[in-house]
Amino acid sequence: MHPGVASVSAASSRGVVGEDKQQLSPGAGSDSPVRDGSVTTTYRDFVTSTYLDLMSANQHSVYALNWRRLYLSRAKLKASSRTSALLSGFAMVAMVEVQLDNDYDYPSGLLMAFSVCTTVLVAVHLFALMVSTCILPHIEAVSNIHNLNSVCESPHERMHRYIELAWGFSTALGILLFLAEVVLLCWVKFLPLGAPSSTAGGPGVGWSVALVSTVIMVPVGFVFVAFALHFYRSLVGHKTDRHRQEIDELNQIKYQLDGADAV
Repeated sequence: MHPGVASVSAASSRGVVGEDKQQLSPGAGSDSPVRDGSVTTTYRDFVTSTYLDLMSANQHSVYALNWRRLYLSRAKLKASSRTSALLSGFAMVAMVEVQLDNDYDYPSGLLMAFSVCTTVLVAVHLFALMVSTCILPHIEAVSNIHNLNSVCESPHERMHRYIELAWGFSTALGILLFLAEVVLLCWVKFLPLGAPSSTAGGPGVGWSVALVSTVIMVPVGFVFVAFALHFYRSLVGHKTDRHRQEIDELNQIKYQLDGADAV
């Protein structure tokens, strides 16, 4: 087959993109030809076209990664705001609606622990809610613009640490404090039941009920911590495997290009 006819047929099959790739890699037809169906091409031309396809999609891949981070940050802020508002409201209602028995002498440590846990719980969730309320409108405004370059206007990259801090406060620390709040509330609520008023913290029906609730809640707390650790470990492992796969693909293309240059 004549070289001019082969080049015309290859250019017509690849289209305009193939023509640009041939202009970027002149002299590719001087290597040994490789038969691929009805089109005759060279090994160097094949490797170069693959590399140029990857490079042409690099810009779109960067924007796609930025958009993925934007949507992930928006989802985290939305989840944090909902969870924080719900749990902080429950904590405030629990503190306001709890009725202490004036005839019972509560242990001072129990009342202090209940007060501190409720205060810290509300403060942690309000901080997460404040971060979500301040950052989320700016991310929502950018995400509603259907433009590929508008992702650069979003503050999610600069505010990444605050987003992760609000996410951790709302999901990890906030839920652990809420579990402790439930246990302390059970002790404050049920401890006076069945106990004489002159005995502070004496055994009774309320003491047994509070102990049962504590025994149930402790394994739940361990399960929660184990799931959180397993989840974050699996997520980090998935990201690591994905990055390793991308690096291997780039190395494979590099070796192919080096082999084509050596021919």
